[in-house]
Amino acid sequence: MKKVWLNTYHDAGIPEEISLPAENTSIVDIFERNCREFGHKTAYIFMDKKMSYLQIEKASLRLATFFQSLGLKKGTRVAVMLPNLLQYPISVMGILRTGLILVNVNPLYTPRELEHQLKDSGAEVLIVLNTLKNTFDQISANTSIKYVITTEITDLVEDEIVQHDQVTGCFSFTSVLEHPEEGFCKPEIGLADTAVLQYTGGTTGVSKGAELTHLNLVANLLQNNAIFGPVLLSGNQDQQNMICALPLYHIFAFQLSMVSQYVGFACVLILNPKDTSGLINEMIKYPPVLFPSVNTLTNALINHEAIKKVNFSHLKLGTSGGMATLPSTAEAWHRLTNKPLLEGYGLSETSPVATVNPPNIYSFTGKIGIPLPSTEISIVDENGQDVPLNQEGEIAIRGPQVMKGYWNRPEETAQVMTSNGYFRTGDIGVMDSQGFIKIVDRKKDMILVSGFNVYPNEIEEVVSRHPKVLEVAAIGVIDKKSGEVPKLFIVKKETDLTKDDIFEFISDKLTAYKQPKYIEFLEELPKSNVGKILRKELR
Repeated sequence: MKKVWLNTYHDAGIPEEISLPAENTSIVDIFERNCREFGHKTAYIFMDKKMSYLQIEKASLRLATFFQSLGLKKGTRVAVMLPNLLQYPISVMGILRTGLILVNVNPLYTPRELEHQLKDSGAEVLIVLNTLKNTFDQISANTSIKYVITTEITDLVEDEIVQHDQVTGCFSFTSVLEHPEEGFCKPEIGLADTAVLQYTGGTTGVSKGAELTHLNLVANLLQNNAIFGPVLLSGNQDQQNMICALPLYHIFAFQLSMVSQYVGFACVLILNPKDTSGLINEMIKYPPVLFPSVNTLTNALINHEAIKKVNFSHLKLGTSGGMATLPSTAEAWHRLTNKPLLEGYGLSETSPVATVNPPNIYSFTGKIGIPLPSTEISIVDENGQDVPLNQEGEIAIRGPQVMKGYWNRPEETAQVMTSNGYFRTGDIGVMDSQGFIKIVDRKKDMILVSGFNVYPNEIEEVVSRHPKVLEVAAIGVIDKKSGEVPKLFIVKKETDLTKDDIFEFISDKLTAYKQPKYIEFLEELPKSNVGKILRKELR
């Protein structure tokens, strides 16, 4: 497909390509560069506790040295099951600078979901919030975890250290950070090495690890910086704040936090974004310059009376991703902040950003933007052939941010990667003559709940285990708050089955956002002539 977006690049002052560093570079080199350049500037803020770039660097070095004292070898997987705490960025950098592989874990996972991810990744270390350790304890015998590091929310906030009961193979985060950093042996890490396993769902319902290399992460960081860096670094360069209300274990916030570090901002970590009053209080104390969000979060803020107390005069960039942004939300945000919401698009498999609306856009477009520098996007038909502009087709992406593949799943990798290096997203879109793309539908049956992927097969697999369920199908239905929510259609095996029976059965088997909001009982489910349930008919 002709790169029609290049004219838009030129109008916005965006370079066509990024310059990638040498092969022996890694995201660790970027991190160390940030710490040297910004030193005593605040890097992270949590519950008013501030940590500088140098403090984060020192703490992560101690963690890295501790990992080496355990004998962990390059490539060993370390799972991190934490909300937005100061411990999170320390853990990430401690893991990566040791040449280990980070496995991001949703802290809301049930034992069943956690077990699959730990087993699939082969993780040998788990860093977990103390209150969540019980989830792991229920399935620990079925995993390859050898060491557990536990932490409290306030471990790095309060001066008084909470002492944890220590058992063999279990350490407290605070005790680990007392480990001397002397003797650290810096491993050889290059762009080709795997950095992160970012788990995503699949049409089969099996969660897969998108294998993201140091190249993928570095490239996407430099791509984002090429577009937004000049805006973020313009004007007053006193302490600048990014409000990080989205969870860092999600690839969107993970990447934007790296952008924040790259320009020397302070990343304000929000533990519970659903506490809108608490979030607004943090925004009042630390007026945002950069604010990444999703539609549901933005909508909650603009409909809260206290949002008028926030000083948005410093705001340079408000971004929206993870799910479709509603025009009504974007318009209300613009009225509130006098800045447009710049919608973007990406996936775990693309590290994640693939398209954005450029910063010279002055109003909401309703589109996901144009490809990033060094990124090619084609709109293709079922046979992988380009379709004409303004015609619907599947969005296919090629660029240095596209994953290496799915961890230990070559067959599933082959299903989504073309022979010429394009990743087929499963999303249906249209590209106009300026290169702007609009998503019109999803090829997959994925349900998007507040920016999180929910896969019908996974829900169906769990519900089908109920002894009184004969058949079940799940679809997504429109929801004002979450964008979409799951709905179940069930054929009973026994007539006394109730909706409450189902809700109770799944309560400890599916994370809250995956749990259906609606249940409808049917006499039979619509099926094709080969017996496949037709979700389209249910919709």
